[in-house]
Amino acid sequence: MKKTICLILCVSLLLCGFSAFAEGTDNGSWSQINQSLSKPEGWQRIVTERGDFQLGDKTPYPGSDTLFVGDWGAYPSIDGSTVCVPMAMELARQWLDLSEEDLTGFVSFSTTPYAYDRLTKGAANPMVTIASQGVMMDDTHPIDIVIGTGPNADERQAAVDAGVNFVMVPVCYDAFVFLVNSANPVDSLTADQIRSIYTGAVRAWDEVGGEDGLPIAAYQRPHGSGSQTAMEELVMDGFRLTAAEANFISNGMADLIAQVGNFDGGREAIGYSYLYYVDSLYREGSLKVLAVDGIAPTPENLQSGAYPFTVCYYAVYVEGNETAERFVNWMTSDEGQACIAQAGYVTLR
Repeated sequence: MKKTICLILCVSLLLCGFSAFAEGTDNGSWSQINQSLSKPEGWQRIVTERGDFQLGDKTPYPGSDTLFVGDWGAYPSIDGSTVCVPMAMELARQWLDLSEEDLTGFVSFSTTPYAYDRLTKGAANPMVTIASQGVMMDDTHPIDIVIGTGPNADERQAAVDAGVNFVMVPVCYDAFVFLVNSANPVDSLTADQIRSIYTGAVRAWDEVGGEDGLPIAAYQRPHGSGSQTAMEELVMDGFRLTAAEANFISNGMADLIAQVGNFDGGREAIGYSYLYYVDSLYREGSLKVLAVDGIAPTPENLQSGAYPFTVCYYAVYVEGNETAERFVNWMTSDEGQACIAQAGYVTLR
């Protein structure tokens, strides 16, 4: 029955030319991206010996001459955070020779909390397709790797309760950044000022060098999202976040960007995201990325650790998964890091 339902969904997606659906997540990561993620100008083939990580054979779907079920073979099934979609696309581009159109269905990320839930439960990513070949990848194969922000405390505890041991391997750097509308005269905040804003101790922009009489609208993300985990565990540093009003909680990162970048009320706003997301995945309105403690989130400041809120993206897998371990070891090799750099990320070295 499950296969039948998935087949119907797959056919529908192929017919409409869009195959990035993820159950329960409003089309998953693709609904939070409005920029082209096609092959970058000057793209280079970095992986020249491509025997290590290849998909297995496809088999006809019973009763159909045009639809097939794909076997994962030696290539890992990957899910993860929206901010790491281009990374996963570049890895598949290097190893699998998929078309740009097929990559949008093959990289079908469900966003951070759903991905970690699947990894913990040994569940599959159910809607990975190669549309031009009429292929839906085997939806009984548990995901092998989550690529993205690290799991939060609840997700780590869920893994412990399930007897699952996560292996977390850093694969690149990014900056957790604070955003204001470009009309806001503030260019930098200290880490203490940011914490004061989000504990409710500071409520007006003129208290931190901004416009007189302008209240601060401090936007947050839902608990469990990758950016909220960074805010809770990295930035607040033991301080308690003030509960945000309902209309100041942005369900998707795209919503937060739109609210802060909107000139119609955006002057009051502050929010947070990842620099890669702001620069490469979603643009709307007019935003300014703040320096923190006077330090800008440049690649040099991320690699040196000078920027206060430097973060890593991780490849996370369950201990004992040999396919995942081999692939992650390659991701941290010189060749793997070169591929990650070509996708625009700040590499480990």
